Amino acid sequence: MAFLPRLRRFCTVLARNEDRGDDLMQATVERALTRIDQWQPGSSLESWMFRIAQNIYIDEVRAQARRGTSIDIDEAVSIAGEDGRAIVEGRSDLNQARAAMAALPDEQRALMALVVLDGRSYKEAAEILDIPIGTVMSRIARARRSIDRALHGEGQGNG
Repeated sequence: MAFLPRLRRFCTVLARNEDRGDDLMQATVERALTRIDQWQPGSSLESWMFRIAQNIYIDEVRAQARRGTSIDIDEAVSIAGEDGRAIVEGRSDLNQARAAMAALPDEQRALMALVVLDGRSYKEAAEILDIPIGTVMSRIARARRSIDRALHGEGQGNG
């Protein structure tokens, strides 16, 4: 129970949306409960569940790619008509950072959620996602550069 808030935050970041993140969280807990016999006693239950969440998310992304994008016709009516200039001028740094984070590739976004948002060490993130620590380090570095470019532009803040 202690790590469920961290798992929820991870799911929300992966899904890029709080509602979809909650759905991913529910699917993760449900799968963990129905497949608890697959968990290795003595290993980290938390890491096992983070991997389940990531696998479910990847499966959902692949399924969505096969299905294509669906649009709710009622929502489509309200899409047009906003002043782009007013939207850009009204954005806060937080919204820009969120957009930059959402634009990251899934692998980088997952690691940023674990290391930057959740405060995990590179080693812990590597263990949770079952990847080498060098991969964690390079993905985090690329993610930080991408976010920095999105917030400060190509020629600034790259020190």
